[in-house]
Amino acid sequence: MAVLPYKDRNEGKKEQVAKMFDNISSNYDLLNRVLSGGIDIYWRKIAINKLKKSQPKTILDVATGTGDLALQAWATLKPEKITGADISAGMVEVGREKVAKKGLSKFIDLQIGDSENLPFEDNSFDAVTVAFGVRNFENLEKGLSDIQRVLKPNGTLVVLEFSQPQSFPFKQLYRFYSMNILPMIGKIVSKDNSAYTYLPESVEAFPYGKAFTDILDKLGYKSVTCTSLTFGISSVYTGQK
Repeated sequence: MAVLPYKDRNEGKKEQVAKMFDNISSNYDLLNRVLSGGIDIYWRKIAINKLKKSQPKTILDVATGTGDLALQAWATLKPEKITGADISAGMVEVGREKVAKKGLSKFIDLQIGDSENLPFEDNSFDAVTVAFGVRNFENLEKGLSDIQRVLKPNGTLVVLEFSQPQSFPFKQLYRFYSMNILPMIGKIVSKDNSAYTYLPESVEAFPYGKAFTDILDKLGYKSVTCTSLTFGISSVYTGQK
């Protein structure tokens, strides 16, 4: 059964996720910094560093949100072009403003796009990145397959996503924080009662670690890796087409 932001509505997950991110887009960056203590910035750097060796010239950032990973990719790699796609018009608008303020609109193009039906030709990008987005896919395997389609042969996928700590006492502390403190702060700041209840629920439902690498293997990705970060709160996955 799909985890949904708004359980009292009839729309599918895709429509609900778009609406949720539209609702919280103006406060999203602030909440990210507050709720993670800023450690999400470090995680993005680790994820993008996975591409240093291959030095991709063209990068697609799927579920780009407000463009934080796209901006980190530019800062670290200086590729020729970064394209960001996100289903939420509100998030994309905030991201475009951030990109424009840095004078990078020529290099980073953010657009509205469905991660499971990407509006790009086959074999278009040297690398595809996704940060905290794959758990929001309505159909995870379909989304990962479409990413594989737009990757060039031997192109690299990098996924940064929440996982679940397993060691005592961090497992118990993290669960208490994510189920009690996080939704309360999120509700106060974002004014959306559902968004930050959905976040821990979607993390709990997500097939992290070996379960996720098994999916990548099944879909035909090669050289699949998983790197656990910060006691297992998040993980970076890589795979090649």
